[in-house]
Amino acid sequence: MGLDSLSNFWLRSSIYSGSNSHSLIPGLFKGLGAKRILLVSDEGLKNAGVVKKVTKVFEDPTLSAGPEIVGEFLKVTQDAGSNCVNKALNYAREVQADAILAVGGGSVMDTAKALKFGLFKGITEINDAIPRGYLYEGFPKAQPMNIPHISVATTAGTGSEVSPIAVIYNEDIRVKMNIYNVYLSSDMAILDPDLTVGLPAHITAFTGADALTHAIEAIVSPQATSVTDAYAFQAIRVIEENLPIAVKDGMNIEARMEMLHGSMMGITAFSSALNAIPIHNFAHAYGALFRIPHGLANAVFLPVVMESIPDLYVPKIRLIAEAFKVKFDDEDAKDILAKVIKKLRFFMHDLGLPSDFSDYQVSQLDVERIVKAVMKDPAAANFPMSAELIKSVASRVAPVVIN
Repeated sequence: MGLDSLSNFWLRSSIYSGSNSHSLIPGLFKGLGAKRILLVSDEGLKNAGVVKKVTKVFEDPTLSAGPEIVGEFLKVTQDAGSNCVNKALNYAREVQADAILAVGGGSVMDTAKALKFGLFKGITEINDAIPRGYLYEGFPKAQPMNIPHISVATTAGTGSEVSPIAVIYNEDIRVKMNIYNVYLSSDMAILDPDLTVGLPAHITAFTGADALTHAIEAIVSPQATSVTDAYAFQAIRVIEENLPIAVKDGMNIEARMEMLHGSMMGITAFSSALNAIPIHNFAHAYGALFRIPHGLANAVFLPVVMESIPDLYVPKIRLIAEAFKVKFDDEDAKDILAKVIKKLRFFMHDLGLPSDFSDYQVSQLDVERIVKAVMKDPAAANFPMSAELIKSVASRVAPVVIN
């Protein structure tokens, strides 16, 4: 095998899915050898009663000799801020935690993964561990961290519970940093639809759009293989069918379950085919500059970037179209791409998602700062974009930004 055809598909997390699967957590932690568990979540999930649903399973009297939750870190901020990670590191050491239970969406999951990384490496300041904004540790440099780690997904979007990537927002320089380590993913991931039924429709929509973006970017990646295509293809099919249902009827357990599966499959393909991700590149930059939720940014950029960089999507557009249930016959690939983009726009509109960032104060920063932010995002390393292209895309998602 030539080096240019080398690929790596890494599946490390054991996945438990289904209604009430969160009841398995104490036994799973016991099997992992955990004794003192730190629960990582956020105030919103505590107020919504989700944290209590999870901690309640530890109150079973038959578990008196098992692992216990010794602390709850609920100060997770949007985009997993580095200051938040540092506070979690201090608190984990204070309560002498030897295991991590993450309950939440992408920000919680990423905070927990950075926490595990920091505890294993003896770090107190996470920014110092990622001086250039991107840290890659593949096997064999990466070694097991031996910190029992279970994640409970409460959104169906990032799939962070099974990915080897932690995205951390550096507040000092306003850049989203990345840590890649094959042992960052959870030992075990709980996909329990019962814990997602209270998720508001708009959050359900844009987190689902994030999962869809993972799958599409995985398919068109230069590193894609038949294995990653299989996961990405099925993820698109599942999301196309179930996301509208989950948005319109949040109590639909079947749709919620399928979205959790779709999210997991999307990020699995994305992480293993990681290369050209211009949509995420823009979403990261705008999220860092304007604090736009990641999934919402992806929802806005997805059709715009596909239309602006057609050559990236044309080679695999038939596969995307088939997965997204776009009918085509013998049309030219560019015509099929146009059909897919048209359906994407209708799809996002029906989910109640915006087509631009008019609700955000994007115009406070000029286009040159946007260009610099997109270019310095770690995602730009594999797929650099010209200033002209970045300006063109920026003008389409927020025309007032161009001065």
